[in-house]
Parts: sequence; structure tokens; C-alpha cells
Amino acid sequence: MNKKIALIVLVFALLSFHKNYAQDEGLNDWESWNSIGIQYKLNKKWSFELDQNIRFKENISEIDNYFTQLGAEYHITKHFKVGAGARYISKNDNTGKIQGYDDYFRFHLDAMYKHKIQDFILEYRLRYQNKNELGVSSSEGDYANQHLRFKASVGYNIKNWKLDPEVSAELFNHFEKGETNGFDRYRITIGTEYNMKKYGKVKLYYRYKKQLNETFPETKNIVGLKYTYTIKNN
Repeated sequence: MNKKIALIVLVFALLSFHKNYAQDEGLNDWESWNSIGIQYKLNKKWSFELDQNIRFKENISEIDNYFTQLGAEYHITKHFKVGAGARYISKNDNTGKIQGYDDYFRFHLDAMYKHKIQDFILEYRLRYQNKNELGVSSSEGDYANQHLRFKASVGYNIKNWKLDPEVSAELFNHFEKGETNGFDRYRITIGTEYNMKKYGKVKLYYRYKKQLNETFPETKNIVGLKYTYTIKNN
């Protein structure tokens, strides 16, 4: 019970700190990321996932983008796994003279390591990401937008408590022909996941995103909701 009370106090303290920081910095832009998906566990080694996503921007008043993603993961050992995924994106361009939806294709490759230290669950992920606009060639100035992403997360298992907290930090390293390359953004996320067993899992999180090495860095406050239904091969 003391752990639960301490957790609740910590969450409210973090949210209160961020609210005051956002007011001081003039941050007022909120986004909403929403996902529904189905996961198929073929065996102990292989799993596949298909999900549909929609994201909102400008204080959750406009669609930012929507996309379909297909992914797969393979467990090499108990703690180490690799994965890959591809998504087709429709992004809403609502600024400038020419507006409308632009189509993109993105794929990624992952290497992940996960282990436990007492009641803590630690996970590390290295991701290579490649994104390109469809219908625009390199001769027209479109080159692959690439990132190396470094993510570390820690979760805490509270006994007799179904909403275990998780905190993660992720750093993005950008490289693209004709652009300024290097570390260009980071994300901080705090969230929890509720397992409804045969009815699937629901994940709720808050995320803070900020650009790096910019005179006027873009910052975003994101609330996310994800539902995943899992099917196991018997």
C-alpha cells in the first residue's frame, strides 16, 4: 500500500512540475496518438502485429496523420530479440499554398534487450528508421529521412497492482542527404498498461517531445492510448 501511495504522489508531482514548466516556457500544443491492433504469437520465437493508428495535432483539433503498420519480432534468446516493421502513412499538410494529404513509406529494424533486477524490468532498444515520401524522386529533392534511435525504459512490478508504471527516454540521431545531421530530438514517456487477459491489453501514456539544436525548438505534449488483442497459436 505504501508503494502505491508513493507511486501516485510521484506521478502527480511529475505532472505538476511539467504543467508549471510548460506554462513558463509557453508550451501549449498537445497531440493525441491512438492505436488499435492485433498480435499473433506463432510460437515462443515468432510474433506478428498489425495495427491501425490515427494521430491528432494542434491541441487535438486537426488530424496529423494516420497509418497502418505491420511488424514482426523474433526471440533469439530469452532476453534478446530482433524485429522489423513497415508502415504506410498519410500525413495531413495543412500549411502553405498547397495543402492536402501526402503519402509516405517507412520501415524500421530493431534490436532489443530485456532483463529484470528484482522488481524492476529494464529494456533497451536500438532502432534504424528510414522514411520516404511516395511519388517524389531524389532528382526532385526527396532523400530518405533516416534516424538511429536509442531507447531505454524501466518498469516497476508492484505486487497486487495491475497498473505497473513504466518510464522511458529516447534519443534520435538524424542523417539525410542535404540536411543538418546529428541528434535532433528526444522523448520522455511515462505510462502504464492494463492486461485484460483474454480481452487484450490497454496502454495509456503521456509523452514529452522536444527538438534539439534548433534556435526555436519545437515541443509537443502527447497523450496516447493503445489497445492490442493477442491471439496465440495452440
